[in-house]
Amino acid sequence: MSRPISYRRSASERFGSISKGILLIVVCSLVIVPFMGIVSTSLATPEQVVRSGGFVLFPEGIDLTAYRSIFVGGVVTRSLLVSVFVTGVGTALSLALTATLGWALARKGSFGNRQLLLLVLITLLFNPGLIPSYLVVQQLGLLNSLWALIIPTSVSAFNVIVVRAFFVGLPGEIIDAARIDGASEWQLFRYIGAPLSRAVLTVVGLFYGVGYWNSFFNALLYISDSSMWPLQLVLRTYVVDDAQLGAQDLGTRDEALPPQTSIQMAILVTAIIPILLVYPFLQRHFAKGMLTGAVKG
Repeated sequence: MSRPISYRRSASERFGSISKGILLIVVCSLVIVPFMGIVSTSLATPEQVVRSGGFVLFPEGIDLTAYRSIFVGGVVTRSLLVSVFVTGVGTALSLALTATLGWALARKGSFGNRQLLLLVLITLLFNPGLIPSYLVVQQLGLLNSLWALIIPTSVSAFNVIVVRAFFVGLPGEIIDAARIDGASEWQLFRYIGAPLSRAVLTVVGLFYGVGYWNSFFNALLYISDSSMWPLQLVLRTYVVDDAQLGAQDLGTRDEALPPQTSIQMAILVTAIIPILLVYPFLQRHFAKGMLTGAVKG
């Protein structure tokens, strides 16, 4: 006669659950509280910002002066447009190159397949270095061009390997049936490979988009004209380097400027919000895309 199953948890199990809950609350607080402080400081009134020493966690009122100042015109608005262009065009170009290269590497027996795959793996293991990269960009005539922020990082070897792993895992019967029907290699990719790889391409596109949006080092190296700086380089200049934004930079003439801290936090929020808005729409593809190639059956 079998013994009844007891559903009562022991004291050690309850202690473990409570400890995990406390740890989760602490970790979430470490992430949420600074973000709340950034948003609150950007929305607080100038008097409260000055009175609190530059950091406000709970604003007494909503004041949009800092946001009006940075969006009226000038360097912040221009840099935001540059970042949007670089992220949009760069992500589209990177997805196209990564998807087609991954498909080519997945076609075993194609011309130069092994040699090309070896070249991709070499770039994954060895970095060319700062000076050679700069010399290549200079020789291509891309200095002080927005394409210098796109072309040098347009293909990631890691993303190519992820996409290739997905294409290798496609059932061979589907490819063979399409070939019998007379489909060309481009038609195989367009009507079979690309539609079936929507999840993994969404995740790879998210990686590329976040990379382009958050990148500032390439602009620091290749762009000397401040009118072509992306938002992240402006953010670094005015927040990390603690440079001062004046009326000529913000495009405001009539009203008094808010505290420098409020302006810095407003720029920081402007740089964070676009990624936070895009991610929820891509979240459902994230887990599926990340597990691509991990399970074979």
